[in-house]
Amino acid sequence: MDKNTVTGLLLMAVVFFGFMWLTPRNTPESEPEDSGSVQATAPQVSSVDSLSDTEQEWLVKNIIEHGEQVVLADSTHAARLSDGAINLTAVGDSVSGTVAVDGKLLSWKDICRADLKKMSVQEQRKAIEMVRTASLSMGRYGKFSRFLSGTDSIINLENDVLKLQLSAKSGSITRAELKKYDTEYTPDESLKRKERVVIFENGSNTFDFQLPLPQSVSSADLYFTPKVVNDSTILMSLPVADGAFWGIEYTLPKGDSYVVGIKIVQQGMAQVVESNNRNLQINWHQDLIRQEKGKMFEERNSALYYKFAGGSVENLSESKNDSEERQAKIRWIGFKNQFFSTVLVSERAFNTADFQSTFLKNDPYLLKRFDTQAVVNDYDWRAEVPAQFSLFIGPNLYPLLSSLDKKTVADEDLNLTKLIPLGWSIFRWINTGIVIPIFNLLGSFISNYGIIILIMTILIKLVLFPLTYKSYKGQAKMRILAPDIKEINEKYPGNENAMIRQQKTMALYNKAGANPMAGCLPMMLQMPLLFAMFSFFPSAIELRGQSFLWVKDLAAPDAIISWSGNIPLVTEYFGNHISLFCLLMTVTNIIYTRVNMQNTPGQMPGMKWMMYLMPVMFMVFFNNYAAGLSYYYFLSLLITIVQTYAFRFVIKEEDVRRTMAENAKKPKKKSGFMARLEEMQRQQQAMMREQQKQRGNNRR
Repeated sequence: MDKNTVTGLLLMAVVFFGFMWLTPRNTPESEPEDSGSVQATAPQVSSVDSLSDTEQEWLVKNIIEHGEQVVLADSTHAARLSDGAINLTAVGDSVSGTVAVDGKLLSWKDICRADLKKMSVQEQRKAIEMVRTASLSMGRYGKFSRFLSGTDSIINLENDVLKLQLSAKSGSITRAELKKYDTEYTPDESLKRKERVVIFENGSNTFDFQLPLPQSVSSADLYFTPKVVNDSTILMSLPVADGAFWGIEYTLPKGDSYVVGIKIVQQGMAQVVESNNRNLQINWHQDLIRQEKGKMFEERNSALYYKFAGGSVENLSESKNDSEERQAKIRWIGFKNQFFSTVLVSERAFNTADFQSTFLKNDPYLLKRFDTQAVVNDYDWRAEVPAQFSLFIGPNLYPLLSSLDKKTVADEDLNLTKLIPLGWSIFRWINTGIVIPIFNLLGSFISNYGIIILIMTILIKLVLFPLTYKSYKGQAKMRILAPDIKEINEKYPGNENAMIRQQKTMALYNKAGANPMAGCLPMMLQMPLLFAMFSFFPSAIELRGQSFLWVKDLAAPDAIISWSGNIPLVTEYFGNHISLFCLLMTVTNIIYTRVNMQNTPGQMPGMKWMMYLMPVMFMVFFNNYAAGLSYYYFLSLLITIVQTYAFRFVIKEEDVRRTMAENAKKPKKKSGFMARLEEMQRQQQAMMREQQKQRGNNRR
């Protein structure tokens, strides 16, 4: 490219940019300021909004059918739409009134004819859109549309044990506090003052009814008018027409009641509502608030429960996200924490219910999210009380839940005690029939629960003493016979002599009056009680917050060493702490294992290290459990060790040998079991001889 070409291009660029700079631009500042000119008004007139003829007809129809019926000053009957910003009155097929836009009151007539001398284009368009939305809402919500806006207010309802807050917005219970229980979980450990247990607050619990209208309406979207019926009853009312209302009535009896009565109440609604919808749907959501120090164990014991009408109690999984769809009669639905529950009982069973449980893993304050959609059929708009419920908000205290079970609904036991996990049938029977009555009896005159556990452990050991004594005596006999059994094993070695060894060993037991099961059977009989206690202590709310020695809460781990951070597998199973009572239990268990192995001769050498490994495995398992449970097992093992050494002084081997020698001199009558055993042995020997004979023939 030569010099002249470059110069020409530069000159052309200068001319082009100069032309662009000098040409006037069409900016708002350059437009004429005369508002009456064609250039100013034409674009604005073309952008105004208006209701179509159909929308205008629907507006008149909706106001007349669903608006508030009024009588004007000239005695004309009219209908009014009033929701704060909009105040329109319909007479015949015309509408008049005002609409407030950004604090400016505009006439509906001026809005419709787009009088831009009295309002801007934006104000006119906004007014039309507000009225259009209000008309659509009236078409959907009917006479309930005017309750879509209002002023929220909080109403308190409480007794000696329960404090509730009800909101005019939604007409539901928005906060529930238990006045006799303190939360054990404090995010800020520096805070010394404990707070009361709050089951839900700040939107963590939503409960609404889907009104069975042609198009369902949620009570959560409506503003109710609170009315204090008496000192224990609040009525949340929606006065839809003269003499007609729909509402929710809450009753909390005075005293120590944890049960809130909930009634759907209505009057004159059959003349107001025309609906073939007979299904009253309930939507219930709750985020479970953390209450205890040990989050992992609290999660394990929190779940969504429900009971079939006339049937069993079931629950969603405690360990993972879960959901169920039940096309069956459901009597009650419960959102259960480790020690507290919220249970909705329906007087008329739910016809269907959908349940969902979701873990909230990354939330330090919440555990799980429970969602339920349930339906009650046969809703009657003519009935004064078309549906009735009871809402329990309280502790999982066995005597309390048991007393509520007796207050049956539809001649049905509620089985609310199943909210407390007390183990399988036999273990639950031991807990409910023996352990809990003794525990409550001791608690009625002893305030220290550490002492109560000690006394209970001693009582249990006294009851089991005959079995323990018999077990030790059987072990003593087996220990004395150990050299003779060893001699038999050495005399008849090999698999081919297995039947002979067994016969000689059984003959020795029979002659000495010993039973190889004598040491094991009494221990097996004690196992149901041990498992029952394993279920009882983590579920006993009586231990919650109770201190003993260094333990601040017997229902939580007694951590003496803690660390932060997440160690894979270790934190998941062991936790991030070491519990002292669990450590003491482990040490005592190792000592007991050694003492027990000394009393049980003839064990295989390879089994010894496994026996010592078991207490360590128990420590990993029990480290996150309640301190009360580890304390009980520690006491039980300690007393067992003391009993073992005491038996050594009481039961002399010389006396046992003398008794066995005397038994050997007596003529023995074979028991039915021994006779059958010997017959089985003879048959096995005959089969073995036949098999050997067949193998010999095959070799030939």
